[in-house]
Amino acid sequence: MPNTKSAQKHLRADKKKHIRNFSVKSKVKTAVKRAEQAFNSENTKQAEEALREALIKLDKAGQKGVLKENTVRRKKSRLTKKFNKIQAA
Repeated sequence: MPNTKSAQKHLRADKKKHIRNFSVKSKVKTAVKRAEQAFNSENTKQAEEALREALIKLDKAGQKGVLKENTVRRKKSRLTKKFNKIQAA
């Protein structure tokens, strides 16, 4: 339990940030899962659109500071690598 007014304010702000961060992370995870499912299907056009959406969500999460930039880069790299492997086949 916070003792000072400023500590109470920080607690309120932290709750808001937690809710926002949780929402953004959830959207990123969903987009990445959709992309990976699209990679398993034979439709490359659908896979390309799912990849594009996932990359946009990852970039936005990195810009907002929800995910670290290195994490974003690593996830984008792995997704792109999987997509290129499927496209080459």
